[in-house]
Amino acid sequence: QLDDWRLEQEEWLEALEEVIEAQGKEKSAELFQRLRYLLARHGAANGGPALNTPYKNTIPPDAQPDYPGDLELERRIENVIRWNAQAMVLQAQDKNLALGGHIATYAACATMLEVLFHHFLRKRSEEYGGDLFMFQGHASPGIYARAVWEGRLDLQQIADFRQELLHGVSSYPHPRRMPKFWQAPTVSMGLGPMTAVYQARFYKYLETRGLKPKNGGKVWHYIGDGEIDEPEIYGTIGVASRENLDNLIFVVHCNLQRLDGPVRGNGKIIQEVERHFYGASWDVIKVVWGSEWDELLAKDEDGVLLARLEQMVDGDFQEITNLDGAGVRKKLVGDDQRIAALLADYSDDQLKAMRRGGHDALKV
Repeated sequence: QLDDWRLEQEEWLEALEEVIEAQGKEKSAELFQRLRYLLARHGAANGGPALNTPYKNTIPPDAQPDYPGDLELERRIENVIRWNAQAMVLQAQDKNLALGGHIATYAACATMLEVLFHHFLRKRSEEYGGDLFMFQGHASPGIYARAVWEGRLDLQQIADFRQELLHGVSSYPHPRRMPKFWQAPTVSMGLGPMTAVYQARFYKYLETRGLKPKNGGKVWHYIGDGEIDEPEIYGTIGVASRENLDNLIFVVHCNLQRLDGPVRGNGKIIQEVERHFYGASWDVIKVVWGSEWDELLAKDEDGVLLARLEQMVDGDFQEITNLDGAGVRKKLVGDDQRIAALLADYSDDQLKAMRRGGHDALKV
């Protein structure tokens, strides 16, 4: 009887594949929605949150565009800036002034920031309104390190990191502290996202009343997963959807870690954030896995590996980061020999080297 049920499932899946091929993704999604409504009428639609997509990248590999830049050159630039950002903070500590400073935040989001700088952010011109960039305040050392390369800061300013009486750079972004450098404040916790929403709304207000030309310009905000669950943030994102703020982009950097431990050690913060934003009528794009996972996930025709990845909580993924390749294999396989067979062609070194999506410029 179980084999008959599996066979019937396969027939349904094949039928849906044919609908996608014949009618396209939009009509297929419409059909799927009608099926959900039918299940709901029969009281059978409680199989999981409807506001979550599978725990994988939203954009499949075959829909991924070619990378527009020089990956090797950009990687070298990123490595130098990451190194200098760390050196800036560590050298400041050598002065024994109890200055503090954050290292891990920029190290974790450097790839995402560099892709943004190289390929998305545009300055104001006669033809374009210009982008406003707001980001995680704890990543400020990386922005300072990049600004030195660009000639906007000198070495003495970053040598005096967090020593403003010596004309050094400030701890966190704030135009009152550095009016010629920072455009908007993004610390304390929760302030940046609210500022981004209302700044984007104000741009729309100016355009509607003819006080600003309708020549584009986006508000970009990078925010960490440890900050995203501040209550004022989820209370504000509904404003963006109600006001149709298509000039606003949030990039939620999910390194699964907050200042004092995992963000959701026994949960999945990526899925939680997705539910909140989908529920507030935002468009959501997830980048979970790097390019090394593409072939493996494509081989997972029965979805057993994906089911395992969805079963694992963030604490598991934090643990995997510190395991060797054999430990990663053991954690992924669990007691499912079907997953063991999928991983058989991959060495332990290959498994250890498989990146998360935020560290892969192609996926970003």
